[in-house]
Amino acid sequence: MRLTLRTLAALLGYPSAELLAHIGDLREALDTEAALPKMARRRLDPLLDRLDGSDLLDAQAEYSDLFDRSRKLSLHLFEHVHGESRERGQAMLDLAAQYMENGLLLEATELPDYIPIFLEYASCLSPAEAHETLAQPGHVLAALEQRLRERESDYADVFAATLALTGVRPDCAALDELQKNAPSDDPSLIDEEWEEREVTFTGAHEMGGPTGIVARLRAKGKAMTVARGSKG
Repeated sequence: MRLTLRTLAALLGYPSAELLAHIGDLREALDTEAALPKMARRRLDPLLDRLDGSDLLDAQAEYSDLFDRSRKLSLHLFEHVHGESRERGQAMLDLAAQYMENGLLLEATELPDYIPIFLEYASCLSPAEAHETLAQPGHVLAALEQRLRERESDYADVFAATLALTGVRPDCAALDELQKNAPSDDPSLIDEEWEEREVTFTGAHEMGGPTGIVARLRAKGKAMTVARGSKG
């Protein structure tokens, strides 16, 4: 399960040259560990195939069109649960403290609710703890899967695979409530948010790219390092 979670984290990160060069390693990790049900594993092949043969700029543009230009597809868990409320800040602090209690240290620029980091964190836990941890935001993961399927995106199957690892069904009432209160994708609001912060070519993804994840996949027996921190 550990390698599978790290692979899913890598696939949800901003595409980099490193990621595209090591799609074979990601396939091997999934197949060697065999933690996913066969159907969930097969459904990841279209995304793996596309990234394997993709031009880097094309892959990055498609990723940004999905996850940067739609609040409904935000890869930050608490965006969907708390929106811009004060509770979001406290939830961030609580999650960061949970990471630290387990020996994982984030840099100041990194947000703990970023889903690839959350998946890496879960990969450090025992199987039972990982199942429980992943199941907690299951309704958020299910909502993201549904929204990506509506856009016919192959990224939907990364969320389907993550849910398959939990072994439980998301809370239907919570999922319905989440979908009913989905954030607006009004382009003017998104543009305003982007204008309020400095944007660089990789600025939105400096913490979230797969750099380091592929290396950890290849060093299968070593203690995991999350976001350049270490597990004590």
